[in-house]
Amino acid sequence: MSDVQLRVFDTTLRDGEQSPGFSLHPDEKLQMARQLERLGVDVIEAGFAVSSPAEAQAIRQIATEIRRPVIASLARAQSTDIQRAAWAIKPAARGRIHTFIATSDLHLATKLRIDRETCMAAAVEAVRCARRYTDDVQFSAEDATRTDADFLCRVVEAVIDAGAATVNLPDTVGYATPEEIREMFASVIDRVPNCDQAILSAHCHDDLGLAVANTLAAMSAGVGQVECTVNGIGERAGNAALEEVVMALKVRGDRLPYRTQIDTTQIHPSSTLLSQLTGQSVQLNKAVVGRNAFAHEAGIHQDGLLKDRRTYEIMRAEDVGAASPPLVLGKHSGRRAVQQRCAELGLAVEGANLEAVYAALMTVADQQKRVTDRDVYAAVAARTR
Repeated sequence: MSDVQLRVFDTTLRDGEQSPGFSLHPDEKLQMARQLERLGVDVIEAGFAVSSPAEAQAIRQIATEIRRPVIASLARAQSTDIQRAAWAIKPAARGRIHTFIATSDLHLATKLRIDRETCMAAAVEAVRCARRYTDDVQFSAEDATRTDADFLCRVVEAVIDAGAATVNLPDTVGYATPEEIREMFASVIDRVPNCDQAILSAHCHDDLGLAVANTLAAMSAGVGQVECTVNGIGERAGNAALEEVVMALKVRGDRLPYRTQIDTTQIHPSSTLLSQLTGQSVQLNKAVVGRNAFAHEAGIHQDGLLKDRRTYEIMRAEDVGAASPPLVLGKHSGRRAVQQRCAELGLAVEGANLEAVYAALMTVADQQKRVTDRDVYAAVAARTR
């Protein structure tokens, strides 16, 4: 299998920032955009320009300073939204207008209160309007995974004819399974005659914890762009986590023959910066970037790691730009881990001394959640007095 180059569309500053508690000031958005450029994303969706004057100005500032990635602004399928987005991205070296309208019967009937034909006309007109400002127009069929398949294919064909260069079929509410995502994209590719004239994109939400799995399934169906956020932040349960998608490709290239331009050593710095700017830390056991992602306490694991890290680690902390953590000492640790940690602290213990230090530290571990370096020093000092 030959490698396929994928575009990474980062929506941390738009969909991610919409998550409660994750809002950023304009200067913070610019700071994060600089890091996303270092990370190597292909597209930065910098915001939703019409939402406020400050938001539009923040997008414009990013478009002015950040030069390598495409800078996109979201816009509803309305001329006022599109005009505001066009103003915001105007300074960009490469600017994109991302316009959208819901296509599922549920959204059409209850939210928009329009019929399918009105929706189709609005989608086509939005793309044509956006093309007056830029050749790079992306269209999204909101709630695509709950949209009638025949109607979805009609919409995709129509917006490509109207000039959409990218068509995104999002799992807006995280409803789909990987099999359904794969079937949806495969069906569109097979049934839409002009599909080869646009790049298909996947945007998956994590309401059922399937966002990354669904994104990988979309790749296997033939999408050319994946939409992600750093730390998986976003509406409700969040979006597909960029770090998980990218590292899945890096670790499992044998089954996932796809490439990105992401510099994986910038993953941890990106995660850390986002946490600092938002004041929201990731869960300790978060894949790839959580504090415990490369930490081990169990004695069997620690023994294996000391012999060969590959026994219990499928990637290295250094691969994602993080420092390799020291062995964690706790009630599950073994003697070898205790001896290794002592050695790392410049303390040589062996034989009877090791047995005594180990016993003392296990007593400490039974009384508190974690054994600290201070506890190690104290145990060794007590044995060598």
